[in-house]
Amino acid sequence: MEECQHYSNSISVLNLNNAGKKQEKKLEVDFVVNLGSKRYYIQSAYSMPTEEKQKQEERSLLNIPNGFKKIIIVGGGRKPYYNESGILIVGLKDFLLSPESLDF
Repeated sequence: MEECQHYSNSISVLNLNNAGKKQEKKLEVDFVVNLGSKRYYIQSAYSMPTEEKQKQEERSLLNIPNGFKKIIIVGGGRKPYYNESGILIVGLKDFLLSPESLDF
């Protein structure tokens, strides 16, 4: 009999204070997935056709000050790779169809 794994998820909002300023900037993380002692921060994007769009999707992930895995899921069949910031970029098809997608 196959062992059942229990995932929990949530949506997170990061509040960033600009040094010395009262203004707070809120950055959203689409999903926070917890599995035992592992945690995954996941952004989703239909596409990332420009460098500007990729930076937009990365921004909140790069402001999370811990070593847990950060993933951007993009529509289509893009093969998994790690960008220069250490974020896993993976296509929706590979993410959904690969049982080990969280561990690429």
